[in-house]
Amino acid sequence: MPYSADKPPLPETPEELRARIPGWGADLDPADRPSYPREVLDLSATGAHWDVPQDQPGGQGRERSVDHARLTPVFGTAQPLGGLAGPVRRYAYARHSEAKAAHWLLLIAADRIDVAEHVVRSWVTTRPDNPLTETGVRAEVSHGPLRSRRGRSDVRHQVLDPVVNGVPWVLGAYAGYRAVRAVSRHG
Repeated sequence: MPYSADKPPLPETPEELRARIPGWGADLDPADRPSYPREVLDLSATGAHWDVPQDQPGGQGRERSVDHARLTPVFGTAQPLGGLAGPVRRYAYARHSEAKAAHWLLLIAADRIDVAEHVVRSWVTTRPDNPLTETGVRAEVSHGPLRSRRGRSDVRHQVLDPVVNGVPWVLGAYAGYRAVRAVSRHG
């Protein structure tokens, strides 16, 4: 049964491993391991009364990786799948292993779709987002843009930050301008 507190059995006995691999088992003595008290499973200290937790209700239809036999006993429900990104995420979990790049690329694409949906939703409200303050463009200029970037490992990708944050707003503003212009011509 997955997700239990029991450790899986070793494929070989400790004696066989020690004979085959020099130095194997050097940390078997609990006195040699400072982390040993934390490794002992004492459920009475935690108040847990189970070996495997009871399944959380509402797991039907939840996304589950193809790498796991069942859904984890406890899962998050704060961000339910929705919009156009929901089916993309469901497809990523239903068809691709977590070991494959396709799984993660689909999840990244779903995140981008979700961001685009939120931006469009913001545009149609009475209080749209402020791209100068909420994308970090103003902070980029006022808080030492060059000084804060020194020493970072992603120096070559820093040029893309304004593009990734700014281009969607520029394109959205242009599309809005074209839409207003088209309506005013035909109206």
